[in-house]
Amino acid sequence: MVGSARPTKPASARQVLNSSSRRVTAQRTLLLDLIRHSDGHLDAEGLYRLAKEKHARINLSTVYRNLQLFKKLGLIEERHFTEEHHHYEAKATAEHQHLCCLGCGKVMEFDFHLTPNLKGKIGKEYDFDITGVEVSLTGLCSDCRQDEKRK
Repeated sequence: MVGSARPTKPASARQVLNSSSRRVTAQRTLLLDLIRHSDGHLDAEGLYRLAKEKHARINLSTVYRNLQLFKKLGLIEERHFTEEHHHYEAKATAEHQHLCCLGCGKVMEFDFHLTPNLKGKIGKEYDFDITGVEVSLTGLCSDCRQDEKRK
């Protein structure tokens, strides 16, 4: 991760779910913990595979339902990178951007310290209240560039 923007995550998924006034189930707690402690950006199928290792009775529809609930509660963010399906990450308190490899699909986060200035300048120029910035840069990571050179 380049210049990680992610702050320390809260210790307990159970506490987060309790504060949402939603029923706290073992499956919800597990899914939220997996997302919050993931090093990457999980899609629903990847999350399902990880959850299945720890809770054999979980099904894919439960994963999808809870992803929508977590999104509605503001606990996670849904990202659309270079692929057709969605990826999910824990809601970060600090803005960050993404580098997306077109070769292997790897996603890396980075800080772009100019976004506050951009938001102010563009907001003022267009009389627009900008509430967030999402930047995804695509290209090839060093491993994929090396693979391309070997071909």
